[in-house]
Amino acid sequence: MAKVYEFLADGFEEVEALAPVDILRRGGIDIKTVSVTGNHLVESSHGVTIKADLLFEEIADFSDADLLMMPGGMPGSTNLNAHQGVREALLKQFGQGKRVAAICAAPLVLASIGILNGKKATIYPGMENCLAADTEYTAALVQEDGNVTTGGGPAAVFPYAYTLLGYFLPAEEVEKIKKGMIYDRLMASK
Repeated sequence: MAKVYEFLADGFEEVEALAPVDILRRGGIDIKTVSVTGNHLVESSHGVTIKADLLFEEIADFSDADLLMMPGGMPGSTNLNAHQGVREALLKQFGQGKRVAAICAAPLVLASIGILNGKKATIYPGMENCLAADTEYTAALVQEDGNVTTGGGPAAVFPYAYTLLGYFLPAEEVEKIKKGMIYDRLMASK
């Protein structure tokens, strides 16, 4: 079974944190939320408090991770960026050719440690200046480049989460989950 960790800091964006967890769990993926605050309770950017599954300090290393991911939100993204352990875990994961993902403002963390150098990426509109000069900003809802996946913001959360799920399940299984969540009807109504 695939193993995923999602880092949470105070100021995270609720929908970007919880919708991917929900979708990945529907697919049978072992995903754990990891608080970087030193407390299991983490407060979102809109004052919603959730209880993370784990504390960062409780995990010896993330070597069992198939994917490390981060929601956006402010100041959640800058709080994640300030956490040296998160930065080191992401660099190690990426360096081993394993998957990393960030949505909304959180790609700024990947950019700040060089993971987006020379890559195509997306980030919340207006935050392109956080990307390196050699990062190709695509403005896509979801951008994949090698083992890096970035999402553009709250409205991108469903395609972003289904993209992540697709790394671990066959396409037909992902389609069943989309249909069960009536995502197909949403897309048909455009």
